[in-house]
This record gives sequence, C-alpha cells and structure tokens, in this order.
Amino acid sequence: MVKEMIYVKGAQEHNLKNIDVRIPRDKLIVITGLSGSGKSSLAFDTIYAEGQRRYVESLSAYARQFLGQMEKPRVEYIEGLSPAISIDQKTTSKNPRSTVGTVTEIYDYLRLLYARIGRPHCPECGRAISSQSVDEIVDQVLDLPGRTKIQILSPVVRGRKGEHQKVFTRALRDGFVRARVDGRVIILGEEEVSLEKNLKHDIEVVVDRLVIKEGIRERLTDSIETALEYSEGLVIVDVIDGDEMVFSEKFACPECGISLEEMSPRMFSFNSPYGACPNCDGLGIKKEFDPDLILDKEKSISNGAIIPWRNSTSRYYPQLLSALAEEYNFSLDTPLEQLDDDIIDIILYGSDRQLVFPYTNRYGRTRQHKTYFKGIVGYLKRRVNESDSPTAHRRLERYMSERPCSTCQGGRLRPEVLAVTVGGKSIAEFTRYSIKEAYDFIEELNLTEREQYISQEIIKEIKNRLRFLIDVGLDYLTLDRPAGSLSGGEAQRIRLATQIGSGLVGVLYILDEPSIGLHQRDNNRLIRTLEHIRDLGNTVIVVEHDEDTIRAADHIIDIGPRAGKHGGRVVAQGSLEDIVSSKESLTGQYLSGEKKIPVPEKRVRPNGKYLEIKGARQHNLKNIDVKIPLGTFTCVTGVSGSGKSTLINLTLKRKLMQHFYDSTLRPGEHDEIKGLEYVDKIINIDQSPIGRTPRSNPATYTKVFDYIRDVFAKTPEARRMGYKKGRFSFNVKGGRCEACKGDGIIKIEMHFLPDVYVPCEVCGGKRYNRETLEIKYKGKTIADILEMTVEEALEFFANVNPIKRRLQTLYDVGLGYIRLGQPATTLSGGEAQRIKIASELGKRSTGKTIYILDEPTTGLHFEDVKKLLEVLFRLREGGNTVIVIEHNLDVIKAADYIIDLGPEGGDRGGQVIATGTPEEVAANPESYTGQFLSKYLNNKW
Repeated sequence: MVKEMIYVKGAQEHNLKNIDVRIPRDKLIVITGLSGSGKSSLAFDTIYAEGQRRYVESLSAYARQFLGQMEKPRVEYIEGLSPAISIDQKTTSKNPRSTVGTVTEIYDYLRLLYARIGRPHCPECGRAISSQSVDEIVDQVLDLPGRTKIQILSPVVRGRKGEHQKVFTRALRDGFVRARVDGRVIILGEEEVSLEKNLKHDIEVVVDRLVIKEGIRERLTDSIETALEYSEGLVIVDVIDGDEMVFSEKFACPECGISLEEMSPRMFSFNSPYGACPNCDGLGIKKEFDPDLILDKEKSISNGAIIPWRNSTSRYYPQLLSALAEEYNFSLDTPLEQLDDDIIDIILYGSDRQLVFPYTNRYGRTRQHKTYFKGIVGYLKRRVNESDSPTAHRRLERYMSERPCSTCQGGRLRPEVLAVTVGGKSIAEFTRYSIKEAYDFIEELNLTEREQYISQEIIKEIKNRLRFLIDVGLDYLTLDRPAGSLSGGEAQRIRLATQIGSGLVGVLYILDEPSIGLHQRDNNRLIRTLEHIRDLGNTVIVVEHDEDTIRAADHIIDIGPRAGKHGGRVVAQGSLEDIVSSKESLTGQYLSGEKKIPVPEKRVRPNGKYLEIKGARQHNLKNIDVKIPLGTFTCVTGVSGSGKSTLINLTLKRKLMQHFYDSTLRPGEHDEIKGLEYVDKIINIDQSPIGRTPRSNPATYTKVFDYIRDVFAKTPEARRMGYKKGRFSFNVKGGRCEACKGDGIIKIEMHFLPDVYVPCEVCGGKRYNRETLEIKYKGKTIADILEMTVEEALEFFANVNPIKRRLQTLYDVGLGYIRLGQPATTLSGGEAQRIKIASELGKRSTGKTIYILDEPTTGLHFEDVKKLLEVLFRLREGGNTVIVIEHNLDVIKAADYIIDLGPEGGDRGGQVIATGTPEEVAANPESYTGQFLSKYLNNKW
C-alpha cells in the first residue's frame, strides 16, 4: 500500500475533520470543492508541509539554520510521501529587475550566447568593430592636446571579489611602483593594502606617467605594449583632470575610436555595472517630469494651465511668464492647445534668450531683473534637487511618470553592448520577441560553421526552455516582460515549465489552480503538460475548479460539503463516475448537469450611453476603438495575451483614475476616451491583499468593526467606566494589550527550528487588556466577536441593522466561513477580492459607478460562481456599470455584452474580433470564445 498510495491519516489542519485520505501515486489527482472547504488545507498545509518538513529535517543542523522550516501539520501520520515541490499562485519577484527571461534562466543562456558568438558593432556609426593595433592606440593618444598629463594603466582586476594580495606581490616583483585600487593611487610596498574580501574591486597597475609632447612616441609605444601584455589585451589611458580612454587589442571602431573590452556574459547583464545602462542603472525606465501631468492644455496660463504653479502665491513667476509671453509674442490668455508646439516646448524646457523685465517684490520695490527662463521642467527639477523634504518630493512626484530611458530606449544595457548582434538582432531586440517569435528566430538562425560549433549546446538549452513555455500556453509573453506584471496563473505556469525542464522523477508536485488566466482553447495544452509530468513518473496533485482539468484527472477528491466549519470532510473520491454518482457532492451535481448556472432569461439592453475608447494602441493593441455600454454587465474576453488587461487595466482604468482622482499613473497610449461625463467614480476590485499585516482583517476592512465597537461603547458597563469607541480598538493604546501591542501573538525566533508564534502570555491571544475584556455584549467580549465566523456573527447581530447589512454582503459573496478577525495575510487573492466586493455592496450606490474586476472567479467553485454572479447583478441593478475580464464561460454567458479580443496572443492579438450579446458572439465563427460559448448557451435550450 505504501508503495502505491500516499496515505494521510487523521488530518485536522484548520477545518479538516480528522480525515483519512488515500491518494494513488504516479497519477494526476484533482482536489476540488467549495472555496473554504479545506482543499488547500489538505494539499498545501498538510501534505506539502509534511513533505517539506521531513526533507529539511534530513539536513544537518548547520544547514537547517539557513532554511525556513515548516511546523509539523496537525496530522496523525502520512505514509508513502515523496519529496514535495509546491507550485502556487504567489507571483514571482516584484523586483523591477526581474523579467520573464531572468526568471526562466533563458536570459542567462542568451548572455552566454551573445558573449561567445555576438558580432560587435560601433554604437555611433554601426560599423563592425575590429581589433586595434598598438600603433593605432598610440596615434589616438598622441592626438591629445600638448602638455596633457596622462598615466598608462594596465587593468589586472576588474570587478572581482577578493583581497588580491598576490596581484600586489606580483606587480611589485615585476618592477611596478604604483597601482590604482578602486580609483585611489597607492605606492606599492610602502602602503599596506587591505581589501574587503566580499566586495568587488578594480585594480590597475600604473605602467607609466607621461606628458604629451614631441619625442615620446617610442616610450609611449613601449608602455602601451607592456600594459597590453600585462593585462592580456586591455589598456587604460587616464587623462589627468579628464576622461579615461579604454583601448583593446581585440575590439575597437577604427572610425570613432570607441573600444570594447573582451566580451563576457556579465557585459550583457543589466544587473551588473559592466553592462547596465548608466543613465537608468539597468531598469530601462526613468521617472521624469511628464508634460501631460504638468500642463492642462485646455486652459490658458492666466487661467491655471501650469498645474504645479496654480496655487503658488509667488509674485515672481507671473511676472516671469509675462516677460516670456512678450518676448515670444504669445498671449497668456490663449489656451495652450491653440499655441504652437515651439512655444509649448519653450514653456516646458526653457529658452536661450535673456529676459529683462521690471520685477516688483513683496515689499513693493521694483528693479530691472535679468534672467534666462529655464522652463517649468527645469524649475521643478531644481526643487527636487534642492529639497530634502520627503513631503515635497512626494508632492513633486505627482508630476512625474515612468518613461523609457532616453539613453538605452528601454534596452537596459550600455549602447556598446546593445550594438552586439546575433543574427542581426541585439540582445534587447531578442527579448522583445514573444516566446513563439523567439523560438522561430532561434530555429531559423543562420550561423557559420564555427559559430554553430561554439553555440550548439547553448542554443539547445534556449530552445528547450522556450518550447516548455509554449507547451504551457505562454507563447504570447515577451522575454523582457517584468516578472511583477505577471498574473498568479502566468507565474505558476512559468514555474511549471521550469520543472518540466528539470526532468525529475519520483517527485510529488502540488499546484494551486494552474488554469487561472488561461482561455478554454489553451486548456488542453496545460492538461497535456500535467500529464507529461505524471508520465515521467511523478505524482501531480492539483487544487482546481476548472471542469476540463477535473474531467482529465485519474483520481478526484471532493472536499466539502460546504465551507468553513461546514466543510473539511471528504464528500466523494475516485473516478469521474464516482464523483458524478455521489448525491452529496456539489461538484458531481454540476458535472452531471443536475445543477447548473442558468443563462439569464433576459439581458439588460444598452441605454444609449457609452464609454468609448478611441485609438487604443498600448503594447499589442492595434489602434482599436471600443465602445462599452454603460449600465450593463460587460465581459472582456479573448485568449491569453490578446490585450484584455492592456485595454481595461492599463488604458481605461488608469485614465479614469487620472480623471477622477488625479492619479499619476500614465494611461496606455490612446487618442481619447469619450463619455466620462456619464461616470462619477471608478472602483477597482482586484486580488491584491486587503492589508499587509496581521492587524488588517475582514472586520476592519469592511468597516463593520466600527459599528461593533459602537455597540460595545454603548453598553451600560462601558458607559459606567467612561469607555469610548476607541477603547475597543486593538490598534491604539488604551484598551489593547500592550505586551503584544494588540497583535495577540508574539514571535519567538529559533536558531535550528522554525520561528514560533505563541499566544501572548498576558492577554492569552485575545489582543485586549483585562479591563476591556470585562465589557460584554450579550455575554460576549470584543475578542469573542473577532473569533466568530461571518455566519455566526450574522446570527449574533441579527437585530443590529448597520452590522447585519455589512455582514450579509460578506455572506452573500460566499464568505460566511471566514472569521471576522482573520489576519489579512492568511486570505487568498480570491477571498480578498470578494471582501472588496462586499465592502462596495455595503456602500450607497450613485448609479454612475464603474466597477472593474479582473478574473473574479479565481479560486471559486461552480456554486461560488453562481453566488458571485448574483452579487455582480446587484451592482448592475443600481444603474452601475460592471466590467469584468474573464475566461470562465459561466460568467461570460451571463453577461449583457461581450468584447472579444484576439485572434491570438501577443503581436498576433490586440484586435476586436467580436462584440455584442453572448448569442451574437457565439454566432461569430472567427471568435475562439464564441466557439466554446455556443456549447454553454445550447445547454439552455
């Protein structure tokens, strides 16, 4: 049994009811059930946690102190457990330096490829760079002005860690007197040099020191030959009080004199000072003052067109602008949009003409003032540089936006590095390709016989990794895409592709909804990938709600029957037929068709008012025009990478945020958005956490805790003691326990064991001090209330309408099982999103609100999706507009209006394929969404 099964005995983690589970090995297993039923508790918090704990325990005590360990889960025992690898939805690094290329290690192989077979070119003239002879180097040095002082340096250490004592000993033995260490010249043998071993250092031996004059050619030639020989091909000519000149025997442009050191992989790294663009430090973007955020072109200068100076009380700026207008013959009363571009340019960036005007100061004294107008941007830059105030900096950042770096044009690398090509493309151009285009480019690469011999193993690795990414449905991603911009599903599938490449056997893989963000058309590719990992000889456990994945599983475990305390049992397990035949299984009822999410009997028709996006062209959008009917439930659909998020999140949402809330985030490129007069606010309901500390919880986020504290403050005992509402807050002094500062837990750091979180000894984990806990409402303390589930609290506060109304919304979105005081850090993305929906439902509707949701069905069972739709309909019924980016066909078929983008992802997407009702889109043969949607709609009839 142990060899053929993983046997979990007595699992009690979280809400699991002491369950026993037998899981067949080397199979594809799907664990399903309602949100909050206990799926993740079984898969991740029990099986994976125990597998990880056992692995770490097998290591030495020394190794264990550097590894995060997991506490032993609440389970009697687990038999037949393999080494476990968890691939969850936590997105990859938010570091702006992390890209798809670096995360998948493809970029590491690309750096090696370009370093070995790249063809260098001059970044100035584009000419192929060739080696420079000693005579050519000498000629360029002798072109310096007479009496110029120089020193000839031989770089022996460039950016390497270590103490390098042998380098100094060798240089002294070879007769050299001086060396430059990290920019400081030292006398060898006289000064003791002690370098930090763990820091990178530059060491150059001083070969000679000269003054440019007649008759030094022979000595200069000898010195340069010596320097080149000593450093194996590199020489630095350090011009005293001037720039350095770097020469190489190997790479230099004969026309421009631009030299390159010998190519190495680190030159192509934007995380290394040897490769990173010096202007943007390898980020590819810079935060700069944005003319669109500085000027309101619909207004004139006298009417406040210069936004940063609108509220200025200065007398100087108005007089300065009057002088500028007089000098360039324009009126301060003319709207900026009617002025010539040259005048706008002068207003922004300044003028080279001197302005002379009578300036009257605040004391009424007038004098002739002479100055040059530096431009609004110039004055703002000066304020940034001169001010040390964080508040002033934050205020000035409102007028800045991220722009591609002007030096590298977003390529992240030095110009000379970007001039190295393989197959006619620089490494930055290669990374701008989509995965599919990159694979085709590598496949068709035309190399010489020598280049093929050198690069065959490198190219094989690159192709394999690109193929794995294509197989998991990520062919539309570009290699330079920031890792932080990936969705949870995309990040998970990237890690999945990496695991395929590892080729491990006998491993237990546990995945959390890998189908997130994947169009139905691409589901089969993902399923084939999971089956491939299984066929290698691994056990694959997938926590999943996707119907296709459930049907493809070898073994299904349905947890339930409901959520929270009503879940935690194995309702049914076995084959698909076993699940479908189970009367208790909600999953089985939906799979059999006994239960289903109905198609609405009638749809809300557009009311004639639209939000119209004109000329959207950000990323892969093909200059499209899109009309979104107001007062409806609109779904934006399309295959992964077709441009949905670019259209809605980057363009529409950012424009609305800028329009209503003065957001400084720059919208995606577009011409205009019409219909803003019909909207009064925008609510973005995404899956970001509702808080980043354990102090934030559903009760505080939805503001229901304010009303609960009111109730406690009005009790007779609280009034008698003089306690106000603030007494019952665990975030401020007074009523909270000061030993744990209201956290209820204290962290104890362990050297060889995982950090332990123990209840506070003073308050016993209740967060409040003894005096506060003496106040009770209907026999319960404020700490007892925070431990209640939403369902329990709803019954407890049934007669307190403000509390009941807010709790009811949480219950309606399927969150009856979460505790009111549950730390925000323990909530999933889907739960956080539904808490935000509930919070919005509790507010008074204006009927002119835009709600934007990005894949709200993440983590939701069929039954949960049904509840979610009811909630979205409630938002729409108030006259509001609901815009949802979604792949779930049950949601799509319930929409009033669909905008389908495609036809493919990446560069082959970005077009409007179909619009209209679900029935109209289903009838469009060009729409992939329509092809799958027609099957769902036909079930109605």
